[in-house]
Amino acid sequence: MNDEEFKITKNEFLRQFETTLNGELAVIEYSDQDRKVFLTKLRMPKDFEDEENTNKFIEAVLAEIKENSNSRVMPTHPDIAKFMRRNRRRYKDLLPVGINI
Repeated sequence: MNDEEFKITKNEFLRQFETTLNGELAVIEYSDQDRKVFLTKLRMPKDFEDEENTNKFIEAVLAEIKENSNSRVMPTHPDIAKFMRRNRRRYKDLLPVGINI
């Protein structure tokens, strides 16, 4: 799976970040509150549920938020929090002040 396949779309109506993997939809649901983006749910297609694809999708969504928003990220879904914890140095600037994961 190359990075070009992770074209992220922000679906504001459904409040989710989306990408299509071989015709199937991968989704991270979010909630915007007070300049914070709460990442609340992660759904990957069955064929792409491995850790490598999940991490690439999370990474692409975080890059999208960083590039196109002044918001901070609150990872409330366990897999997203785990990813950010493992990559703490890389994403610490996306966390709200005073929040440690």
